[in-house]
Amino acid sequence: MISVDDYRDRVAELLGTAPATALPLAAAAGLVLAEDVRAGVSLPPFDNSAMDGYAVRAADVTTAPVTLPVADDIPAGRVDVGNLEPGTAHRIMTGAPLPPGADAVVMVEDTDGGTETVTISAPAREGAHIRRTGEDVVAGSVALHAGTVLGHSQLGLAAAVGLAEVRVHRPLRVLVASTGTELVDAPAPLRHGQIYESNSVMLAAAIRALGCEVDVVRSVVDDVEEFRKVIEPKLANADLLVTSGGVSAGAYEVVKDALTGQGVEFAKIAMQPGGPQGCGHWQGVPVVTLPGNPVSVLVSFEAFLRPALLTAMGHTDVSRRRVRARLTEEMSSPAGRRQYRRGVFTPSDREVTGIVGPRGGPGSHLLAAFTQANCLIVLPEDVTSAAAGQEVDVLLL
Repeated sequence: MISVDDYRDRVAELLGTAPATALPLAAAAGLVLAEDVRAGVSLPPFDNSAMDGYAVRAADVTTAPVTLPVADDIPAGRVDVGNLEPGTAHRIMTGAPLPPGADAVVMVEDTDGGTETVTISAPAREGAHIRRTGEDVVAGSVALHAGTVLGHSQLGLAAAVGLAEVRVHRPLRVLVASTGTELVDAPAPLRHGQIYESNSVMLAAAIRALGCEVDVVRSVVDDVEEFRKVIEPKLANADLLVTSGGVSAGAYEVVKDALTGQGVEFAKIAMQPGGPQGCGHWQGVPVVTLPGNPVSVLVSFEAFLRPALLTAMGHTDVSRRRVRARLTEEMSSPAGRRQYRRGVFTPSDREVTGIVGPRGGPGSHLLAAFTQANCLIVLPEDVTSAAAGQEVDVLLL
């Protein structure tokens, strides 16, 4: 058997790094910058008022109260601002450019709000309520570094420094295929011996949530020629093929039968659930083949696919948060395998970080228990039992 860590490395090596492409800001959310973003303008691009009030010369308002004539009115967006003469004030709005000659802004709350003349009730300090050019970002400097994940604030900054698009590691195009003659797509009626197909729904949702583009082929029957006929035409538009089912040691293992000798290697991984796996290339396209049971699919996604896909798209933080917690009940695990059990983690000030208990049994078909879990409890390969109260590793989902 191959260790979990070694197999994770194999899967990661399949994908490399997604190429860079230019995308509009609206299409870049959640993606990773492929190169530095340099500011085309300073932020602020000009000295401007931080308050609604009056632009003044501080020397004219050293004592209060004082009354000054209002010589001009400056709304935000005005571009033809004249000089402020000594002994006068300009009424000014938040964000409006500071007139030459002004060195302070008096907020309207410290005045009578006049439009012809204004009475100022508090002395003005030089520099008060002025946003200086470049105090946030200086033109020509790096506003966002390569490797930055573009959230809403980062996209806002890119727009503010004058960009309409950015170069990012493009979303990977993932083809997801589920196999099994027993599978039926809802809402068609089930016959005895059939089940509703769910793996492709789960995988597609999980992969899309990482920012990938997903194409789905559902419920491919257990026939090698049919499998190839359905999948091969779609490979040209895929960066990765992910299959579920058909990789174990029984008969009618369609994925294994179709891809053995075609560049994909199949192996047993020292883990539970999710032991039977395969990876490699088929017609030049990276392939990861997962088991068919739904919990095995989800655990395999967490252990192998999620970190590989994120790394390929330029992310550096690709691991789930790992904490230590005390078990609320005894657990057992098969020797020589890393066990992943669905669990419920509860933070606690009295514990290492909290307490955790398994949810549902170890069976790889128990999908409902996964929906109630917020973590995976990890028992290492050399642990066959863990007592209640023992500290264990927990991956927070």
